[in-house]
Amino acid sequence: MAIQNKIDHIVIGADTLEQGITALYDVLGVTLPKASKHDAMSTHNCVAPVGNESFMEILSIDPDAPEPGRARWFDMDNPSVQARFQVSPTAYHWVVGTTDLNAVMANSPIDLGEIVTFTRGDRSWRLNIPKDGSLSEEGLIPTFIEWSPGAHPSTGMADLGLLLDEVVLTHPAPNQLKERLEALGVSHLATVVEGNEKSVAFHIKKANGEVVHLT
Repeated sequence: MAIQNKIDHIVIGADTLEQGITALYDVLGVTLPKASKHDAMSTHNCVAPVGNESFMEILSIDPDAPEPGRARWFDMDNPSVQARFQVSPTAYHWVVGTTDLNAVMANSPIDLGEIVTFTRGDRSWRLNIPKDGSLSEEGLIPTFIEWSPGAHPSTGMADLGLLLDEVVLTHPAPNQLKERLEALGVSHLATVVEGNEKSVAFHIKKANGEVVHLT
């Protein structure tokens, strides 16, 4: 069976959850509820579904958690990334759900790190994470996740009327990025545009039809 890839969730990095909640309320008019702690990474989040069995996540370092004993995921230990979050919450990464993480890793043209397994209750998920926690192309190359059998987590989240309209990736060499995304089987999931700086943006449609660009 062919590998099936789809957007699993989009990540808004924040200095604190409260900072992220306030910033998103100001532009989206909704309050993302606090959700889970990630004990293995010493982070925590707020979540809301954004359609097509996917969700939006505000992610920050958990100030009450001990040091995780390894590099946190999504480059969150990087001082330059932390400095960006201190200025304002940032759209900075996306995660693709896959039906065969082993095959994605084996066929990838770039090093995607190692597979790490997480559990919560009766659910588990596997995620690729470089040992140093870094992100390829500053977050423009997605992380891949494979969930254990069962309903997608977004189906149990409070519906705030948000829909993910588009993921937009800006890169100074867009054809290079497109080639890598094509090799990974995810080029159909995002729009790549040319720009001087690498960046990620999420276009979110509100319940009233207005589309908000999160950068």
